[in-house]
Amino acid sequence: MSHAYVSNRLHVVFSTAERRRNINADLQPKLWAYMAGTARKLGIVVYEIGGFEDHAHAFIDLPATMTASSAVQRLKANSSRWLRQQGIPDFEWQRGYSALSVSASGTDAVKVYVKNQLEHHKRHSFEDEFKSLLARYGLKFDPEDLL
Repeated sequence: MSHAYVSNRLHVVFSTAERRRNINADLQPKLWAYMAGTARKLGIVVYEIGGFEDHAHAFIDLPATMTASSAVQRLKANSSRWLRQQGIPDFEWQRGYSALSVSASGTDAVKVYVKNQLEHHKRHSFEDEFKSLLARYGLKFDPEDLL
């Protein structure tokens, strides 16, 4: 075969350090747009980026040459620098993250899910949401690791 055909669709989730609710509602759309621009500059296809006061979701498709950990590290580093420039001097993301694979048939549902985070979090906490995501993917976790 003369070409590489790769689909690395990932639903990535990461939270703020100590789950601080320091991404206010006015700043969120600007942050998601900034993160999308950063991702595109890295050659990442962006389906949707969104989140809430204490976490971010990025539904992306990685180039064949990029690892999930590299993509997440770059998104977190660039966005935390930007947030500090926006007046949150001590902003940082928590160390961990999740990167969950998404099939082509699941693309539309995940786009809607990420886009509707504000409505979703009127009914569900981040902790409940994250545990549900991990369970849906059959990932075992220690609740202490989610703090």
